[in-house]
Amino acid sequence: TGFHDKARTHSTYGNVDVLKAACRQEMWINPLDAKARGIANGDRVRIFNSRGEVHIEAKVTPRILPGVVALGEGAWYNPDANRVDQAGCINVLTTQRPSPLAKGNPSHSNLVQVEKA
Repeated sequence: TGFHDKARTHSTYGNVDVLKAACRQEMWINPLDAKARGIANGDRVRIFNSRGEVHIEAKVTPRILPGVVALGEGAWYNPDANRVDQAGCINVLTTQRPSPLAKGNPSHSNLVQVEKA
């Protein structure tokens, strides 16, 4: 899932270094899920599905439910040579299809896998 980040308004201010340092872009994961995957706080993780892949640091916290991971929305896309995002851009993992009723952003549920990078 995605959440509104403290350092940005969507992607606005995403290039301000002092804000990026104060509120780092991290993937939130529950301690139970992290333990099952051998992930410790600060470890670099691979988040992926059929749409794309993101490599970013993990924040292990009980503030998120088991079975759910989250990234702050609005991070700028920063791909490496293999088109793997290194900045935590959640859009890499979402569909481009609009929602059926409102024709808006459909990314309320994105199924992903997570492993230690």
